[in-house]
Amino acid sequence: MVARRQPKQSGIYVPDFDPAEGGAGARALLLFEAPGPGTVPRLGGSGFISVDNNDQTAKNVWDVRNDVGLHEGVLSWNIVPWVLEQEKQTPTAADLAQGAMETRRLMQLLPNLAVVAVCGTATQRGWKQHVAPYLEKDGRVVVSTWLPSQLAFNQPGKREGFTEALRRVARLIN
Repeated sequence: MVARRQPKQSGIYVPDFDPAEGGAGARALLLFEAPGPGTVPRLGGSGFISVDNNDQTAKNVWDVRNDVGLHEGVLSWNIVPWVLEQEKQTPTAADLAQGAMETRRLMQLLPNLAVVAVCGTATQRGWKQHVAPYLEKDGRVVVSTWLPSQLAFNQPGKREGFTEALRRVARLIN
């Protein structure tokens, strides 16, 4: 769907979009932080950003999407589209700037995009600094929420906050 350039560093892996998701016709973009190592095929991963991946974050996203009826017209992606070197690493300012440029390019390829769920504090920081200033006021709705990681969901109110955000996304596109 999207021609991507790999970052210049060697060994960087960028997973593909889930072919079972909304594709270029997506009305909602769920924008997360960075893909986990479970997406890397040489590590046994699927090669995709997908709710079908075998990790707790993917399961959390699937469970909440299912609970709120958010099944069609959704595309999941990451503001930093490559797997970070260390699993628990937070994206650097440079990661966010480069990844946000790729996010802006992606959004140009989604003509039906009506809402973006910006998930997690690093994603929100990258969005605010490097994506939002370049967007035209075109009526797209931005919904900020928590990451769906198990670490976040173990904290009071974060699972509920993520669920309510995805419920809003579902209402906006259905």
